[in-house]
Amino acid sequence: MYNKLKKIREEKGLTQKDMALKLGLKSKNAYSMKERGERKISLNEAKVISLILGDSIDEIFFGNKVNITVTNQIKTG
Repeated sequence: MYNKLKKIREEKGLTQKDMALKLGLKSKNAYSMKERGERKISLNEAKVISLILGDSIDEIFFGNKVNITVTNQIKTG
């Protein structure tokens, strides 16, 4: 999950400092710790990150895992 977040951020041409500023964090390091999984990302932060990056929360943080799980549950009902 965290590698995907980093990859998408970099593809959008944003730095960790950019993300920290947009999220209202005190430093680049505060964001870096979240991106590495050392600090939790709140639901509100996930929403803001999704808006900044232009991708859904599912795509950024869960990818295909959500779709596969839902599909498997429907099939096995």
